[in-house]
Amino acid sequence: DRERLSPFFLLTDKPVLAVVNLDEEQVADPDPVTDPVVSELDGADVIGMCVQLEAEAAMLDDADRTEMLEGLGLGEGALPRFVRAAYHQLGLRTFLTTGEKESRAWTFRAGSTAPECAGRIHTDFQRGFIRAETINWDVLLEQGSWAKARGAGLVRSEGKDYHPVDGDVMEFRFNV
Repeated sequence: DRERLSPFFLLTDKPVLAVVNLDEEQVADPDPVTDPVVSELDGADVIGMCVQLEAEAAMLDDADRTEMLEGLGLGEGALPRFVRAAYHQLGLRTFLTTGEKESRAWTFRAGSTAPECAGRIHTDFQRGFIRAETINWDVLLEQGSWAKARGAGLVRSEGKDYHPVDGDVMEFRFNV
């Protein structure tokens, strides 16, 4: 049915991200509050957060915020989870580039090819794309450098048909 109705661009067919404002007492175990919302919204992404606590945490410096959130058992807090969920629902993903001087995150649409991602950096990269040396960020971090990762055989050489995934670190080879 969804396929038949998709040309009508119905609002009810759009993805839903619901934020449930919790009391401070509910933050430790949000499931009794968020599960009924998930059921009601037919499997929508639901994030439970205590907006009051998040607002208070946002006013603190990084060290105090981390201490406060971890002291409450909230880890990084709900705001970063909300941002990641919204980013994902919009069909956006991130690939990274890194070198001696800087590391950078680049946004791309899910389903993009490696040359299209290269074009996010510069159109010449897309036009002259040869291949992308690729590794997942956590594997590269674990290895400590491109050289060590290459030596361990962990760097993949991907061609024009490769669809990058969230968290790929890419080094583009091109010729213009």
